[in-house]
Parts: sequence; C-alpha cells; structure tokens
Amino acid sequence: MSTEDGKRSGRPKEVVTDENIKKTHKMILNDRKLKLNKIADSLKISTERVHHIIHEYLGVRKLCAKWVPRKLTFDQNNNGLMIR
Repeated sequence: MSTEDGKRSGRPKEVVTDENIKKTHKMILNDRKLKLNKIADSLKISTERVHHIIHEYLGVRKLCAKWVPRKLTFDQNNNGLMIR
C-alpha cells in the first residue's frame, strides 16, 4: 500500500501565474466594463481565481461598472467632478 497520491487529471493546482495575471490585466485595460465570467471563460479558470487575481495582484475594483485602480491619485479622484 502506497501513501503517495496518484496522478490526477484536470486543471493544475496553481492557476495564479504571472502569465494569467498579465493576461487579466491586459483584458481589463482593453475593456474596463469586462465581467469576471468573461475573463474566467477566456482564461479557462474559475471566477474565484479571477477575482483573487484582480483584487490581490492587480489592486483594482469595480466602480460604476468599470475596473479602476483601488488607490487613486488626487487628480484621478477629482477628475470630472465639479467643485463648487
């Protein structure tokens, strides 16, 4: 009897790779209204992993249906706002 696991078919354990991070970033830059499901389908990974990549590695969040950096500069934050 062996105590080692046998080989398994399916996805690799680790899908958060530099390549997937770069592809996700490029997709978001090309279309800021892109949905998690569409990114997950094109990369063939789960939406949970896409969510993790976007929030933990890229540091962006959804704002008014667009992906934006989590920390904005003062100019970016006030861009387009009317100051009275």
